[in-house]
Amino acid sequence: MTKMIFVNLPVTDLARARAFYEALGFINNPQFSDDNSACMVWSEAIHVMLLTHSKWSSFTSRPIPPASMSEVMLAISCDSREAVDRMNEAAAGHGGTADVNPQQDLGFLFNRSLADPDGHVWEAMWMDPAAIPSAD
Repeated sequence: MTKMIFVNLPVTDLARARAFYEALGFINNPQFSDDNSACMVWSEAIHVMLLTHSKWSSFTSRPIPPASMSEVMLAISCDSREAVDRMNEAAAGHGGTADVNPQQDLGFLFNRSLADPDGHVWEAMWMDPAAIPSAD
């Protein structure tokens, strides 16, 4: 079996969160979605499980941090600098927040951070490995 990652995120409004992630380009997998969760697919290896707070609490008794705090910043690759910009614009237009951190442009690497409606931080990034400066 191919190694995969399933990022589990607690959300306050499942329909709103699902619409937000669809606007960013994620695709819902109905096979793993129900009234309390939605499986949002970014690639064959990357899936985001949106879980209502009640569903989340069935997996852990740890508290859900407030939306103003960050536990992780999840970076996902985009096909181009323009795709990074489009993702940030889609986030801002669908209930999220664009540019929660300063954008970074190193020439070979470009990224912009966004937050979903529940405050989960994502870093949309594009990189050209052939243009990475040598370590000399």
